[in-house]
Amino acid sequence: MKSNYTTRLQKGGALLNDMRLLVRSLDQEIPSDDRMLEVVLNNPLNKQTRTRAADIYRRTFSPRFLKGDPPEAWKIVRPLEDRDFPLGIIKPIYYWITARSESLIYDFVRDEILTRSKSTDKSIRITETVIWLKQKLSQQGQSWSDTVTLKVARGLLAAIRDFGVLEGGAKKKLAPVYLPIESFAYLAFTLHRLGHSGEGLVNHKDWQLFLLRPPMVEKLFLEAHQNRMLDYQAAGKIHRIEFFAHNLEEMADVIHRRPA
Repeated sequence: MKSNYTTRLQKGGALLNDMRLLVRSLDQEIPSDDRMLEVVLNNPLNKQTRTRAADIYRRTFSPRFLKGDPPEAWKIVRPLEDRDFPLGIIKPIYYWITARSESLIYDFVRDEILTRSKSTDKSIRITETVIWLKQKLSQQGQSWSDTVTLKVARGLLAAIRDFGVLEGGAKKKLAPVYLPIESFAYLAFTLHRLGHSGEGLVNHKDWQLFLLRPPMVEKLFLEAHQNRMLDYQAAGKIHRIEFFAHNLEEMADVIHRRPA
């Protein structure tokens, strides 16, 4: 577990580029058991050695985009890549997939960053992150050396920063909350496909990854409705949300055709 986290939670920006290249390169017709062989042979990451490409696939891509939560998550973002959406719209989807499959990112954002967003102090300090990480490990009956814990803590903050939730170098703080309406609508449809609807969709805990609370989510649903990306009606606690798509490819087309 230590080696996996120290690998995946370092150099998040570079890993994001690698994840995008792998998503774009995978042949959907190839059986899942043969995909790593395809990566090794074709080396779409253009690494110096095929061993390095295989290592990234095995340690990072597979846990997040093949065997994560949801499984086969690369198919969620592939329609956006196929349509060459801008990075600003695509990145939140990669962040959501990554956080869902990396419990440290998911829990830290909801436990620490969301709480800090409600205070006047927007700084996220490495010392506090180390304390949180040690408490998390203790709850799971685990412990790491101080060196490994510090390395993972730094990688954790760097990964979250590279997804735009934090900003800054050595001293990090909360970045202004911004989720493009295209990304929001696509995520809403994805969560709907996972079985959530109505009030459960508005109040879904995954919106907290973007530091969004239910009133803010409702405003985004209304904005998406006004941009004809979905149909949203609300009366008190009753929310009716319908989509103009039956699959991810159709939803990608819906948000791609948003009015100017």
